[in-house]
Amino acid sequence: MKFLKLIRYQNLILLALMQFSFRYGFLIHQDVPLALADWQFSLLVLATVLLAAAGYIINDIFDQDTDEINKPQKQIIGKSISENIAYNLYVSLNLTGVAIGFYLSNVILRPSFAVIFIFIAASLYFYATQLKKIALVGNLLIACLTAVSVLLIGVFDLYPAIYDANREQMGLMFKILIDYAFFAFFINLIRELVKDAEDYKGDFTVGAKTLPVLIGTKITAKIVFVLHLIALLLLINYTNTNLFENNLLIATLYALVTVVAPLILTMIKSWKAATTEDFQTISKVLKVVIFFGIMSIVVITYSIKWNA
Repeated sequence: MKFLKLIRYQNLILLALMQFSFRYGFLIHQDVPLALADWQFSLLVLATVLLAAAGYIINDIFDQDTDEINKPQKQIIGKSISENIAYNLYVSLNLTGVAIGFYLSNVILRPSFAVIFIFIAASLYFYATQLKKIALVGNLLIACLTAVSVLLIGVFDLYPAIYDANREQMGLMFKILIDYAFFAFFINLIRELVKDAEDYKGDFTVGAKTLPVLIGTKITAKIVFVLHLIALLLLINYTNTNLFENNLLIATLYALVTVVAPLILTMIKSWKAATTEDFQTISKVLKVVIFFGIMSIVVITYSIKWNA
């Protein structure tokens, strides 16, 4: 149980669910060739999850001082698990994830693609050791890596199966993946800023140069509000253009109730957010938004079938 808490198993389940949903809730219904067998795709998901888990561990190793202030009741490394064991787990998870990535890259006859997994592992290491304490840089990196986890599906399952006759159809599939990757990037960027505001006390104490430390939590909350507003305008436009105007009424209602409405609530909450509890609430609701946003691809797929 301590190990599960260490690797943030709930976040990893969400990550795996996202990748499986895209393949089995969307791509497999589109009559397009896929490069990976089912078990090979499961390996892709496993590699992604292992690298993410390693990232959580190395982050906690270097965050011990901050965690002791911000969330002492949740701190595991140095209390329940020794730093040495944590390092061994970190190295093992990374090596396994990169090895799987190397294997899959050779399966699709693109051995150079293995560098993607090395890049992810290296990025998470530099985030934990250097970039996390630099305003916006660490936030943008984590948001980008979240988007990459969506695009990996296209890179390994779609790209190798492209040929002249299906290029246009595959391009459409990639466009949809890119749309979701952008959604994942934007919402996670907002959530990363919220989490920094939530961790303000510890970050300030250890001298981290996060955005809330540099400009204060009140101004950060206003920036979060503006980002919420931009996200809402983009989502409403996307829902209207791609769902409502195509008579996908179930998908439209789903998007409005489970994604747009919670975002409106967190936007309102962010305007006056001041306490750790305020930012914790926003962060939790945004996590729910991410979940329902991911599952919308399944709802959209079956809405299209229903209307056919």
